[in-house]
Amino acid sequence: SVKKYGYLSRLEEQLDLAGTAHVLFDKILPNPVKEHVMEGAALARENGCDFVIGLGGGSSIDSSKAIAVMATNDGDYWDYISGGKGKEVLAKPLPVVAITTTAGTGTEADPFAVVTNGQEKIGFGCDDTFPVLAVVDPELMVSIPPHLTAYQGFDALFHSTEGYINKTANEISDLFALRAIELIGRSLAKAVANGSDSDARADVALANTLAGMVESTSGCISEHSMEHAMSAYHHKLPHGAGLIMISREYYTFMANAKACDERLIAMAKALGFKDAKDPMDFVKALTDLQKACGVDQLKMSDYGITLEELPQMAANAKETMGGLFEGDPVLVSEEAVTEIYRRSYR
Repeated sequence: SVKKYGYLSRLEEQLDLAGTAHVLFDKILPNPVKEHVMEGAALARENGCDFVIGLGGGSSIDSSKAIAVMATNDGDYWDYISGGKGKEVLAKPLPVVAITTTAGTGTEADPFAVVTNGQEKIGFGCDDTFPVLAVVDPELMVSIPPHLTAYQGFDALFHSTEGYINKTANEISDLFALRAIELIGRSLAKAVANGSDSDARADVALANTLAGMVESTSGCISEHSMEHAMSAYHHKLPHGAGLIMISREYYTFMANAKACDERLIAMAKALGFKDAKDPMDFVKALTDLQKACGVDQLKMSDYGITLEELPQMAANAKETMGGLFEGDPVLVSEEAVTEIYRRSYR
């Protein structure tokens, strides 16, 4: 899409005008794979690259961070992540410039890169993988089709909601989170209905970047680990779509747990349910927004997920990104994960 809509040629023109030589790596998949990270890193080394530009959506920018790490460090990428050997990144990664053409991952404002090795999908990052420069231009987002606008917008929403009910939430992350939720509640459905609505696109773009700051100052919790397990096995499942599929049952679980009632009510108000008084009002507001965006009927089965593999996915969520469960406001057991999956299944 960055070629189709001319974004790549615009970038190359600017690099040429600056006298900056450049080489293109364009194999990144919607769910990035380790093999392409290693291949991109080899290309960067062979060409003596001084920095990496991630142009595109979350997969491209996440991959640019992982490539930047492996361009300067030995071994295999999986050696460095927590699901692998957990080795320390000894050599400073190449600087990363993030130019986002989507509004969903917030990766331009956080250090994390999510990559799969085929069976495990794990986020990794360190202080040196924060982008040194982020370009957020809503004009680069007008070409995103409605369904992807929705998927990406809900990803940004859940970065914010998870960060807001995370046990590590603080006054700064709360400010970012509530503002991002408010902007998404106000403008996501408008951006889905009319991709050329510049004001709506700007609101969602800002919400996305704020949500990335939430990830950096608070963090995601088990909802994200659960989706990563889904798309680790089913690579064609868009991350945002997977989150949407499990979200209503996930937040129903949180509401029933009575562990973060006031925060769920505050999120409902930010999302547009001004008279919210009950934790389940957030689930109602969430459902209304999903209906307004036309994504309330997504099915796991449409992406090949079966009922039989739900326990395996639950185990994967705990094993590969169990650290996210530590931020949950209430204990979410492996059995509870399986049950949330089951209740969400269609």
